[in-house]
This record gives sequence, C-alpha cells and structure tokens, in this order.
Amino acid sequence: MKVAIVAQWGNDRTTRLAGEIRQRLASEGVTVWVDAATAAELDVAGREIDEFDAADLVVSIGGDGTFLFAAHGAGTTPILGVNLGEVGFLNAVSPDDAVDAVLTEVRRFRADGELPTRSMPRLAASGEGWTLPPAVNEIVVQGPRRGHGGGASVEVSIDGSRYADCHADGVLVSTPTGSTAYNLSEDGPLIHPGVSGIVVTGMAAAGGRPPLVVDRDATVTVTVSDAEDAVVVVDGRIRERVETPAAVTVETADRPVRMAGPTADFFEALGKLE
Repeated sequence: MKVAIVAQWGNDRTTRLAGEIRQRLASEGVTVWVDAATAAELDVAGREIDEFDAADLVVSIGGDGTFLFAAHGAGTTPILGVNLGEVGFLNAVSPDDAVDAVLTEVRRFRADGELPTRSMPRLAASGEGWTLPPAVNEIVVQGPRRGHGGGASVEVSIDGSRYADCHADGVLVSTPTGSTAYNLSEDGPLIHPGVSGIVVTGMAAAGGRPPLVVDRDATVTVTVSDAEDAVVVVDGRIRERVETPAAVTVETADRPVRMAGPTADFFEALGKLE
C-alpha cells in the first residue's frame, strides 16, 4: 500500500505529526510519500503533489487550505484530513487521533483492497480553447480588478436561460463545501454538504439578482464584457486570464473528491465561524 502525506507548510506541529505518521506507517510495511516541502523539513526524500494520484490514500495535515492543496494533486485517491486549522469543514480527525485513524484506513485497505469513501463534487471551468483543473470550493469569474473603477459587465445563464445581467466585480460559483468559504464572505448562502446543488453568487453586483442555488447537473455560463480582460480563479490558487468578451462555462466535474475516515460535524464546524 502507498500512503502520501501533505502537511501545512511552515508549521512545526504539522511537520512533527507528518514525521510521526510516516515512521509508524513505515514500521507497518507501508510505502510512504511526503510532499516536497515537508520532506525537506524532515530531511527525507519527497515527491511533487501532482504524483499523489498514484497513491492509495492521501493524508492531509493542517487546515482546509492544506486539504484543497492536497485535493488538487490527489485526483480520485481518497483523502483523510487531520485538522490543525481553525475550522475544519474538510478535516474530521484530531491530531491526537491521527495515527490511529490512518492505521485504521491501512487495515481496511489491506483487508478489502479498497477504502470506504464518500464523494464531494468538484467544479470545472472551461472556455474557448482552455480548461482549468477542477475546483473543490469555488470558481470565480471576475474583471481584471475589484473595487471602485473595476469590475465588468457580466451575464449569467443557467442551462442556456439568462438569470442575471449587470455590472459586478465578478461571479462566484461554489460547491456546497465551498459555500462556507469565499461564497459566505460574499453574502452567499450556506449549503449543507448533503444537498445536491451549486451556488451562483454575484460579487458586489449593481442591480443584480440574489444568490441562486441550482442543481449540481446545471450548466452555468458567465459571459464577461466591457473590461480589458477576465480572470478565472480556481480555489484561490489557479488563475487564467482570458480576452473579453469571454464566455466561461462552469459545470460539475466528472471526477469528485473522495474522502476517507470519519465525517466532520458540519454544524459544529459552523460554530467555529462565529
């Protein structure tokens, strides 16, 4: 079995825990990969995150941001999240329980040849001649800059029917998981992770319509005009500049995120936002 470990960078606690899990797994005869930055701190050989889709389990140690980073390399490999962050919507395992939780998944894999998992949808953005890696939280389509004097004219269509046409800083399309992140800061609604839907939220829209929840199988098209160019952002990490007028299509991606281990308590995590 191959287990890949991703730890929050520049954090002594996550590095120590990554080292502890690595040593314990090695003693159990498990092949262990560690992300390059953490490996440098541990003085061991490391691997690039985009290789982690070849592992059987990815362990993310840190906050939700670390989980998102791990998910971009994991593909459909199951991810177990260990929470050393502040909220922990994606990371259900406490540091004290981390070693035992990982070993439990190893034993399950060895017994059954696979892991029980639950899926979270991702979103994919595409345009004329380009496609971006899928998002776990959200895809933002915006003008070249936000604030006074910025923004762009945007039109939002759902399955080909126009929903909104206004001037805005941008449009944010999020998964239920992402509804607690950037979407929430833009006054978008919270969506329980069990709901089959995606959220479309205007960002500082002038004369726009309220946020809208549509079925996860819907196709959202955001057309940007009246700006120098448009910027498409995936989970705050990956950016693509496109010439305007530009039509950006956002749909549920073919491959979801697969999560292993215990489930985080959504309402308990919400309480940490207060």
